[in-house]
Amino acid sequence: MAAPILIAALAAGLIIGLLQALTSIQELTLTFVPKLIVIVVVFWLTAGFMAVLLVDFFRTEILTLFGS
Repeated sequence: MAAPILIAALAAGLIIGLLQALTSIQELTLTFVPKLIVIVVVFWLTAGFMAVLLVDFFRTEILTLFGS
């Protein structure tokens, strides 16, 4: 469920790290702000998928324990 967010954060960090190494700019906000924006956008795009996945898991795993 967390894979899309983690993969996006990893890719953004890698791209920003490469850009920092190429330009020799070492600023902390340059790594934090774009990565945060990417994480929020990916979460917004995949929130429906994650909600459906979580509800299905709850129905199949949790409710069957208490239903039988």
